[in-house]
Amino acid sequence: MTTTVEITRFRASAGRAEALLAARPAMLRDFETDRAGFLGARLIRLANDEWLDIVFWASSEDFAESRRRGGDRPGIQAFFSLIDAVISSEEGTTTGEVGA
Repeated sequence: MTTTVEITRFRASAGRAEALLAARPAMLRDFETDRAGFLGARLIRLANDEWLDIVFWASSEDFAESRRRGGDRPGIQAFFSLIDAVISSEEGTTTGEVGA
């Protein structure tokens, strides 16, 4: 099984880390209920106030549609508003089940 992977590296100041983590569950609920092809996500805290968000999609088209819609749901917007800067965003593919 091929899965589309969205990899976004961003910066959020240390003062926003707690709020970012608190906003994450609502964002994921919005994705689960309102984004076709959303399979799951992992958030990784890096050094220097940087984070890596890895999101799994059923297809490249599902990812593209989600990207087009942006922060159009309250939980997604709340999470996005805590990001100081997007450093990079990439799309890739993997084989196997999500989490494998």
